[in-house]
Amino acid sequence: MLVNSLLAWTLLSDWASKQLESVTHGYLKLHCEDASCYGALGVQRVGFALALFHLILSVLLIGVHDSRSKRAAIQNGWWGPKVIAWIGLVVASFFIPTAFFVFYGNYVALIGASIFILFGLILLVDFAHTWSETCIEKWERSDTNKWKFILVGSTLLMYLGAIVLTGIMYGYFASSGCTKNIFWITFNMVLAIAVTVIGILPSVQEANPRSGLSQSSMVVIYCAYLVLSAVANEPADGTDCNPLNKARGTRTTTVLMGAVFTFLAVAYSTSRAATQGGKAMIGQGGKAMIGQGDYAPLSPDSAVAMVSTPPNGSSMRRSDALLAAVESGALPVSALDEDDDEDEDENYDVRDDEKNGCQYNYAFFHVIFAIAAMYISMVLTNWNTFEQPEGGNGLILIGQSWPAVWVKIVSSWICYGLYGFTLLAPVIFPDRFMDY
Repeated sequence: MLVNSLLAWTLLSDWASKQLESVTHGYLKLHCEDASCYGALGVQRVGFALALFHLILSVLLIGVHDSRSKRAAIQNGWWGPKVIAWIGLVVASFFIPTAFFVFYGNYVALIGASIFILFGLILLVDFAHTWSETCIEKWERSDTNKWKFILVGSTLLMYLGAIVLTGIMYGYFASSGCTKNIFWITFNMVLAIAVTVIGILPSVQEANPRSGLSQSSMVVIYCAYLVLSAVANEPADGTDCNPLNKARGTRTTTVLMGAVFTFLAVAYSTSRAATQGGKAMIGQGGKAMIGQGDYAPLSPDSAVAMVSTPPNGSSMRRSDALLAAVESGALPVSALDEDDDEDEDENYDVRDDEKNGCQYNYAFFHVIFAIAAMYISMVLTNWNTFEQPEGGNGLILIGQSWPAVWVKIVSSWICYGLYGFTLLAPVIFPDRFMDY
């Protein structure tokens, strides 16, 4: 993902476009008639190649439930052939007609990128709930107040950070005449106060005693960051609403570091979404969206016998009892792994944490990476509004367009909405969430 993103970013430059045209004797022309799509075709081609690569792997891995399956080797091995296949798809993408990528960028990649943003916001809300509940559990089990101080300290720091970011936005991006910025900043502050108050309402506390300021602080500071990032990336429009436009210049090192950081952040969040996405939908915060917890019954297709040849009858009965308890929902799936720790199979010297079932859904993993590739394509093309920088040879700034600004603003609103729903759903639908 990182290498593919850097390659796509390089193709945005006029130098890379000319080199490709020169090497192919003019066959590959990345420019289109409209100057606004300068460099976008190269990005969409590389992004499409990676998305197609992961979609193919996703189809090949449908129905794989444990690492003993023959097809599991496609996920956990075959690195050489997979790298060669990816390179082949990248090269092949440059021979596909331009009209296809105009359609792909305007519709397919746009939809995929929007879905990826939604997944990321769901994961953030889930992480906010998980972080708070983990700290509380460790605090309750510990003899010291270390986790209490960590929980309270992190909450105060995040609220303080959100206040500082809001102050910076009012001080530098909300001057006279910047009505749009003033509204965004003020509305974000109103929403932050609203979710904070909702989190400590008696009815919400009664439905979920562990909800509170800790989760709200994480959502508040993230949304404040999104709004700050939006106003700081507003393109020059003849006003003084974004003072950073006056000091841009070349800033080669800053732009390069910013691009690499963006790609690393997306690569990390993609990996986490791909491996934790299913858990987020049915986990701590997600249970308010679906109504299932970590005690979901184990599918018979994914259940693997714990011992192939039982050393004695009692061991088999214990394993069968555990498996039955997991399938009925009385015990979490992790109970199977705990039993393995106590009763190791002498036929295997190497520990396998997926012999009782995959730790994550292999097919879903690659679907997430496919839509992440689409998201990178949209980010690099500034959501299909990419324009050639002055001079034509400078490094490309990422996210500096009005569509990119609106994506961040709307994302902050959606994030508040998702978090507010996880707080209010148990109150509004008590019968559905009474088990939690």
